[in-house]
Formats: sequence, structure tokens, C-alpha cells
Amino acid sequence: MGRRVRAHAGTPQPYAHRARAVGGGVHLPRRAPARARLRCRYPGAVRRADQELGVVLSVIDFVVGLAIVVLTITGILFVLVLPRQPFGIERLTLLVNRTVRLFFVVLSRLVSSYEKKDAILAPTAPVALLGQILFWAASLIVGFGIMLVPTTHSLGLGLLQALTALFTVGAIHAGGVQNVGIDIWAGATWVIVVALQIAYLPTLYGAFSRRESLVAMLESRAGAPAWGPELLARHQLVGILDTLPDLYKDWELWSADVAESHSTYPILLLFRSPEPWLSWTLGLLAVLDSAALQLALSPSAAPSQARLCLRMGFTLTNRIATLLGWEVNFDPQPDAPIQLTYEEFADAVAMLERVGFPLERTAEQAWPDFHGWRVNYEESMYHLTDRLIAPPAKWSGTRRHLHEAAEEPHRPPHRHPGSNPEATFEEPLLVTSSWRLRRHRTNRP
Repeated sequence: MGRRVRAHAGTPQPYAHRARAVGGGVHLPRRAPARARLRCRYPGAVRRADQELGVVLSVIDFVVGLAIVVLTITGILFVLVLPRQPFGIERLTLLVNRTVRLFFVVLSRLVSSYEKKDAILAPTAPVALLGQILFWAASLIVGFGIMLVPTTHSLGLGLLQALTALFTVGAIHAGGVQNVGIDIWAGATWVIVVALQIAYLPTLYGAFSRRESLVAMLESRAGAPAWGPELLARHQLVGILDTLPDLYKDWELWSADVAESHSTYPILLLFRSPEPWLSWTLGLLAVLDSAALQLALSPSAAPSQARLCLRMGFTLTNRIATLLGWEVNFDPQPDAPIQLTYEEFADAVAMLERVGFPLERTAEQAWPDFHGWRVNYEESMYHLTDRLIAPPAKWSGTRRHLHEAAEEPHRPPHRHPGSNPEATFEEPLLVTSSWRLRRHRTNRP
């Protein structure tokens, strides 16, 4: 049996159908929840407790939403304004970049040729930029929406009000009771974010343009795709070995610029060169290999700029590798193993000997020194060329997502009055159509 309590208006409705009158009172089942009994016995106290709990939950909602908004704004400022390598909350944008990159890499696996893969991968950076904006917008909407829950008493209405306030700058209101202060804050925040993004784009494209200028110039010096021994051979064939010191100096400055810009703005790593067979990673690798070859084969004739270029190249590769979370050995042993074989090195030395490049050492004598230089950058460069799916080139490692063999850089014939008229010109690698992409070489008499 139950017990008798006095009837009053505060009897909870969920138990009204289970209550029965007994001698002017209400009989509650023994299994009624304790809170229902307390509401019957102390209605005022329970009401006050409910109000206090509502206030606490409202404060929690506001604080959680405020934390999301503050963290999002902090990340935006670090990405768009503060020129530093990402290390904290701003690394969330790296997650967005990686997600977009993974999507395009998977999409590129649907085609086989390198040119088609390059065409599919080309929009990766613009889409990643759009993804960053959408990620920030979604974070701000969620944050402001949770902050509005104490006003709207509904998460759905709070998100709707935050959405309209963010994108219409408060011009349109929807989503229950309006909170003017938060609406104005949301609208002003998004206006500032858009303004910063507009100012951010010229910085990105300026850095991209500086990066690609030397890469494009390297096509005539090292071929396409670029290769270190080819760079030395061409300079010997046309008698411009005296320009190598300036070349190394330019690439030292280039490496410093790329190290600063690409570690500060990691999205630049996703921007591909305008031409399919040009790549800044292959260009850097070719210049570093040519400097290491010259120092190993002709140490007395090699310019001092070659050493400076190599040292700055190490700095660039190590900084990018650290940014991407790869393990880096900053002080490798000179005799540590490398992937390039002695046979490949000896073949390149033989090619240089055929074109008349001045050699002070044989391949066997020069191999230890060249090995000691290359061990500093080979692993990081191979990882980078694989991750960015650079063109398949000699001495650049393998590609997980490519099945084509390494492409030889084509070399135009050295024409001069009285030269062999039968010499043929081999056209460079071409993309013949934006929709039907193919690689071809044609010979002209």
C-alpha cells in the first residue's frame, strides 16, 4: 500500500493518471521517483533548484560556445596574420589541407598517365583554401549557436540565428528570441575574416610566383623533368660553366625564401607548377645534386657558392619535413645508406665525361664525397617528391601513386654554323589538350 499525502495543484502531471483519491488525499505509488515526491512535498524548493540548474546549464552553454569562438578566431589570426610556423591550434588547418589532398589523391588513382593525374591534382590548393573558409565558418556557427542557446532555449534555433547573423551581418533575423549583442559580434567577426582572407591571397600568390620563376628558368638549364647531371652537362656543352656560381647563389636565396614562406603558409605545398613536367621539388633536387657532383668530381674548381647552396637546401628540406611531422636526422653520418646506387652515379659521371665536363676524380674516387653530401637531403626530398606526386624523374625516388618509369630530360641539339644537318630536334613533353591528355615526342628532320 502507499501513503497518504495532501492533494495540491503541484501534483506532477506524469503521475496524475496513477494517483487515486483516498479520503481527500492523493495516493502516490511507492515506485514514484524521489523527485516527484519532493515536488509534491516541497514545490517551492524544487522550483528554485530547477531555476538554479537552468542558470548553471546556461552558463556552461555560453562558456563552451565562447571557447569554440575564441579558439577559432585565434586559429584564424595565426594562419592569416601571424607569420610563424604552425604549432598550436592553427594546426587544425593542416588537417583540412590533408583531408582535401587525400581526396584528390584518391581521385587521381582513377587515371593512369602522369599528365592526367597532374590535371586532377591541380585544383587541390584552391579547394583546400575554400575548405579552410568553410571550416572556420562552421566552427563560428557552432560556437555562436551554442552561446545563443540560453536565449533561444534550443540548439537548433541558436544555430539558425548564428547562421543568419554570420552571413547577413545581422540584416536578417531568424531563430527565435534575438540576442542583438551576439548577432552583431558574429556578423562583425565574419566581415573581418573575409577581409583578412582577401589580403591573404596576394601573399600566397606572390610567394608562389617567386617560387616558380626560378623553376621555369631551370627548364633550359636542366631539362624537364630536371636532373642534376643534365644541368652540368648543358652548361659544359654551351660553355657557360662560369655562370654556375650565380646559379647556386640564386638557388640559395630561393631556398631561404621557400623555407620561410612554405613553413609559414603550408598550403603553398599544395600548389603545383603551371606545367605538368615542371616541379619545384625536382628543381631543388637537381640543383643540389649538381652542386654535390661538382664538389665531388672537381673540388678545386667548384665554387664556394655550391656549399652555401647545399647548406640552405638542407635547411629547407629539414624545415618542411619537420612541419609535416616526419622524423628528421639533422646530423646523419656521411657513410649512412642512401637509395641512389653507385652504378647510377657512375653512369652519370660517364655521361659528363662524354660531354667534356672537367673531371679531377674518377667516379670511384668521387663517390664517397658525393654520398656524404646526398645523405643530408635524399630522404627528405624523396619523401617530399612522393607526397606531392612530382613528375617521375631520374634520381628522385619512387612514387606510390605513379607507375610510370623515370622520364629522361630531353636535350635539344647544339646547333651552330656547319653543324650536322641530320641532327634532329626532340620536342619537349607536351600536353596536347585539356581534356585528352597524352605525352608524346616527335622528331623533326
